[in-house]
Amino acid sequence: MSVAMGGRHMECAGRMGHMWGIPRKMMFMAAGAFAKTVANLLNTTTVHNANTLICLVRRRPPGVPLVTVSNHMSTLDDPVMWGFKGFPTSDATLGRWVLAAEDICFKNALLSYFFRLGKCIPITRGAGIHQEHMVEALEHLRNGEWLHTFPEGKVIQEDVPIRRLKWGTASLIVRSPITPIVLPIVHRGFEEEASCSLVR
Repeated sequence: MSVAMGGRHMECAGRMGHMWGIPRKMMFMAAGAFAKTVANLLNTTTVHNANTLICLVRRRPPGVPLVTVSNHMSTLDDPVMWGFKGFPTSDATLGRWVLAAEDICFKNALLSYFFRLGKCIPITRGAGIHQEHMVEALEHLRNGEWLHTFPEGKVIQEDVPIRRLKWGTASLIVRSPITPIVLPIVHRGFEEEASCSLVR
């Protein structure tokens, strides 16, 4: 098992072939079931233009990366925002890579392993666009994969226009070896218990 940066980043769990992909498949099945339960059974979820995202995830041109960006209302935005009906939430192959805050998701080896299986890339807030794991994000774009980011850089629960965006997401889009398809997503209600509304 390979551990980097003080034992916090389980690099091996981030690889597609880790233990023949079985732990990642199990992780996505569990997270997918959780997301579907929260989005559809515990809440009333309305989705606009869902087919746009589904088509891009399933059938975009071969080798073309997808970058989705959204506001950040709660710590459960990801994975719950992918739990709507018809979305392949449990498919680890189609699943997104996502930039995740190192100080929250990678506090210890256990959390690091968990989030790495979930295709999370550790990002140190304030460390700039040339930090180590931004190169990893670019490599996923080079491979034509899907990357999701929260460009506000933190959870913001006020129901106000989107806050100042960090420029890391823009730098990934510009530096991507292959020009990605960029899809903005806006969601509301994820900070509440009563209802969720996902708008694209």
